[in-house]
Amino acid sequence: MRDPLSVLTEAFTSFLFGKVETTRPPVRTSTGQAQAVYLPTAAPGLGDSGVIIGREVYSGKGYIYDPFQLYGQQLPAPHWLVLGESGNGKSALEKTYVLRQLRFRDRQVVVLDAQGEDGVGEWNLIAQELGITPIRLDPMAALDMGIRLNPLDPAITTTGQLALLRTIIEVAMGHGLDERSGFALKVAHAYVNETILDRQPVLTDIVEQLRHPEPESAEAMNVAIDDVRAWGLDVALVLDRLVDGDLRGMFDGPTTVGIDLDAPLIVFDLSHIDRNSIAMPILMAIVGVWLEHTWIRPDRKKRIFLVEEAWHIINSPFVAQLFQRLLKFGRRLGLSFVAVVHHLSDVVDGAAAKEAAAILKMASTRTIYAQKADEARATGRVLGLPRWAVEIIPSLTPGIAVWDVNGNVQVVKHLVTETERPLVFTDRAMTESSADRDLTDDALRAAELEAEERAAAFVEQHLGDSETTVA
Repeated sequence: MRDPLSVLTEAFTSFLFGKVETTRPPVRTSTGQAQAVYLPTAAPGLGDSGVIIGREVYSGKGYIYDPFQLYGQQLPAPHWLVLGESGNGKSALEKTYVLRQLRFRDRQVVVLDAQGEDGVGEWNLIAQELGITPIRLDPMAALDMGIRLNPLDPAITTTGQLALLRTIIEVAMGHGLDERSGFALKVAHAYVNETILDRQPVLTDIVEQLRHPEPESAEAMNVAIDDVRAWGLDVALVLDRLVDGDLRGMFDGPTTVGIDLDAPLIVFDLSHIDRNSIAMPILMAIVGVWLEHTWIRPDRKKRIFLVEEAWHIINSPFVAQLFQRLLKFGRRLGLSFVAVVHHLSDVVDGAAAKEAAAILKMASTRTIYAQKADEARATGRVLGLPRWAVEIIPSLTPGIAVWDVNGNVQVVKHLVTETERPLVFTDRAMTESSADRDLTDDALRAAELEAEERAAAFVEQHLGDSETTVA
């Protein structure tokens, strides 16, 4: 029987404030029965096979992603685009993703490291930990017997060599080669390959042949030798920059002996190159073709090609076309291309808008970190993101991103382990690490503790049929 005082108090309260909410007593039930009470509300995950990224924010579930496992029915292409402003965790995601992929025996990764400080690239610590020496492309070091990559390396097919030479010249000139210049380059390249057999042909040989073409090349087209020389003059001047100009030393000699293309991780350190100069896309072109013909092989290995500051690639129509071809290897030879870009507007509004659109279309996975509202709306339009995702992008905190995996859109918190932390977060100010360090302190530790608590609660609730209280 209810207490009379409680009845009077309830009646008086109802008179003043209206009907009060009834209080329901807790229900004693088992975890098996409780599954029917709390219906699932989170979007389905991507499966349980692959690399652990972190946890899905709304459900607390572990988030696992691997383009090679998902390729086919769930993912039409294994390529991945990572977007976001500096300081939000892109660098941490890239590094932990690579470290976790390398735990699989059939994985191999190439990184184009365009950032760095103190004379080394951002990936230097990880390379050291794995016992790997980065391929440091530095004009000054190359003059002192540093690393060289030869565009005329016999490991590259003659067709690939000519395509690479054309790309280098077109990038430097800012426009395509006309038919006459292209002819002069072709005959010079053919003559060098036919006559130099006792060593690796080098760019100096091409430049010399362009300056002094053979009479046979003129006779073949029934033109004067002076005409052929004039047609190749601009081409010779561009290539001379790689031989005697500001890029000399890196590409004007035989490929350095000892570059290990079988190492699990290959790091091209481009941190000594001015990222805003014409040198960067030229380097991208040379490295891209060199990898295409010497690294990608039908040996059943799964390969990842990660490019930082990727807008340097996509902003040049000629380099973008080259990388489009490289991306097509993804389906045939198991290559996943990872492009890291700060702003999508850097590429979609650039000189290579058409090529950029084609590359973006190939990227079935998109990860978007925090952006300003205007940039987020533009990104949402280009990538076709749902409205709710576009609205939350400006409010994302470091380490949290919107993941769109072929239409499966979720908000994911990236987690870093204690073992990875000293390799992922450095003290060099030119990288994103200064903001990422904040993530490793209170915020990241709190996130990890929360994830552990959720995991413990999950185990307690679902392993066995112990009784629990559902309010």
